[in-house]
Amino acid sequence: MNHHDTLVPVAHSKSPSDWQSLEAHLEKVAELAEQHAMAFGAASWGRLVGLWHDLGKFSPDFQEYIRQASEAHLESKQGRVNHSSAGALLAIERFGKIGRILAYCIMGHHAGLPDWQSEIAPRASLAWRLEQKELLPTAIEAGIPTAILNQALPTEKAKNGTGLSRSLWLRMLFSSLVDADFLDTEAFMDPEKARRRQGYPTPTELAPLFDRYMTEKTAGAPFTKVNRIRAEVLQACREKAADSSGLFTLTVPTGGGKTLSSLAFSLCHATFHGKRRIIYVIPYTSIIEQTADQFRAIFGEAVLEHHSNLDVADVSKEDARSRLACENWDAPLIVTTTVQFFESLFASRTSRCRKLHNIAQSVVILDEAQLLPTDFLKPVLEVMRELQENYGVTFVLSTATQPALGPHKSMDFDFAGLPGLREIIPPSLNLYERLQRTRVKTLEGLTTSLPWDALASRLSSHESVLCIVNRRDDARVLWEKMPVGTFHLSALMCGAHRSERIAEIKANLKAEKPTRVVSTQLVEAGVDLDFPVVYRALAGLDSVAQAAGRCNREGALEQGMVYIFQPESKIPAGYLRQAAEIGRQLLMEQKVDPLAPERFEQYFRMFYWLRGSLLDKENILELLGNDPELRISFRTAAEKFKLIDEGVYVPVLVQYGEKGCQLIDLLRRQGPERWILRQAQRYVVNLPRSVHGQLLIDGAIEEIHPGIFVQGHGNLYDRNLGFCADRSLIYAPDELMI
Repeated sequence: MNHHDTLVPVAHSKSPSDWQSLEAHLEKVAELAEQHAMAFGAASWGRLVGLWHDLGKFSPDFQEYIRQASEAHLESKQGRVNHSSAGALLAIERFGKIGRILAYCIMGHHAGLPDWQSEIAPRASLAWRLEQKELLPTAIEAGIPTAILNQALPTEKAKNGTGLSRSLWLRMLFSSLVDADFLDTEAFMDPEKARRRQGYPTPTELAPLFDRYMTEKTAGAPFTKVNRIRAEVLQACREKAADSSGLFTLTVPTGGGKTLSSLAFSLCHATFHGKRRIIYVIPYTSIIEQTADQFRAIFGEAVLEHHSNLDVADVSKEDARSRLACENWDAPLIVTTTVQFFESLFASRTSRCRKLHNIAQSVVILDEAQLLPTDFLKPVLEVMRELQENYGVTFVLSTATQPALGPHKSMDFDFAGLPGLREIIPPSLNLYERLQRTRVKTLEGLTTSLPWDALASRLSSHESVLCIVNRRDDARVLWEKMPVGTFHLSALMCGAHRSERIAEIKANLKAEKPTRVVSTQLVEAGVDLDFPVVYRALAGLDSVAQAAGRCNREGALEQGMVYIFQPESKIPAGYLRQAAEIGRQLLMEQKVDPLAPERFEQYFRMFYWLRGSLLDKENILELLGNDPELRISFRTAAEKFKLIDEGVYVPVLVQYGEKGCQLIDLLRRQGPERWILRQAQRYVVNLPRSVHGQLLIDGAIEEIHPGIFVQGHGNLYDRNLGFCADRSLIYAPDELMI
């Protein structure tokens, strides 16, 4: 039908003869948003915001525009005609201040949730846009059906309980709307793409696949003390899963099988309580790929891997349906990063917020929970409390070094924390003592620094040893003093390079060959190396324990040795130095086992007390607090809530191996195509901005497309050390080249 010959208002148009009526779009978005919001008790709010979100499209201006513009559904084109103000203005006219709930969502459904007021961009603020009242009569006079206009205010109450209650509830409503809008638009514009979204199994249907996998895995495992304990941990997790939904800790020493046991708890708990999905949250992108691969081996395509690397990531692991699921997390098992998970919960952009409603009624596993970001710890814990109390989310905090996240109040420190934490592992299992495989010894009483030469001499006296230092530069300085054949690991090596080195190290250890490794702390989480001796530069007690987890991991020795030393270099200022100083205090108390579980309670309490106001350094709770007038700074909070400071480091694609060089060549010839960028993520090194700037001036790196930088000279990347910014720009001998 040609809409040039009809007065029926149009929402989307693929061509003059293929269009979707505006009424049909509003009704379908209302239906979908209602279903989404039902998961957190706001169904009628979801229906109303869906029904009114595109009222501005009834205006003659928009209808004229869509007659002239094919594919007018595209977000980039929506700005040409303002269609997001009419519904927001109607909400204020009908419902007064409470209408601001709808206004935030409707006004932001393309541009993102706005601030109530903004000094930097006043015209982007909700308050300013609500003053432009002339847009409402234009839309209403265009003949909006009475059935759409005449709506009652929903009776469901907004959530309450924490300082973030109103802002998170509003954000969840916004998520319900934008996902519904995307889904209905997709169903019209690309029915085949929409069809591929169907058919994921539930967590209950995944459970038998897991049981079969574990039966096969344990049947072939040798009957060792460690494997017996892992089986007990697994059983404890399955038994505890019947407990009511809430906040759980899973405290298991390194090597005790936390990953699969936490998954067992989650699958059983989801089955008992009807949870919709499991979300596995991991602190480092270096671990996420191996975890997702392990889960895929069990569950196949039911696993969705989503993190910043996979916003442009490895195409070989992604099919058409998983790309769709990345947009709204509708798969039953999500593997994601701490950055992706928590930044999304404080985001304002539609693409980031779209998935949030699917977090409701889920089980969320926080792996390595001691690495929750301290600069944002208070808002992170508050949003967790809110999700647990009001959105049916069960959290599992999984780690060998459980942080002190329970409430704590004293004369000079008021820490709301997470009340009601329940430990999954019963004390009777006595895991720490039974899995204790190491002895910790401090060198020079941690009062005198150990020179690099002396440290290298000590390390060289061991046939196989791992030494972990605090800085990339330290790793290089120490490695250069070590015997030929020593391995080096740091973030100056790209992901593909690190993976190959770790595989070599594991193969060496398995073959019982002499293996010496100098590494930064990247090996402390998720890398299951097993050395007889480990050295660790002074750091926080949690880092020391993680390092110890790489020593005598399988219990083959009666006792492994962990040596803690004061490094020759200064520990980086800020929280790393504070953590190290508290670690020093506790390690110097020789009469007490420094890595006993109760010591971590003491360590984290001291650390959080010392950080004080810096546990919410950007005042996120103030920006998103429960203002009775709903004056919320969504956009400002989103800009400030950055777990990784994007301004500090710049990614550079390096010439590692044949593949790295091929990718650089492809980018030069074909441009920044999605599939090339996805594969290139494994060949990226993040450089400090100051170093990056100087290398760019020198011509050592090139910007081949806007924002895409590549290594320009082969000798900058060393086969042992990774990226060496200090190398001469004159090409080096072949032995330095990859």
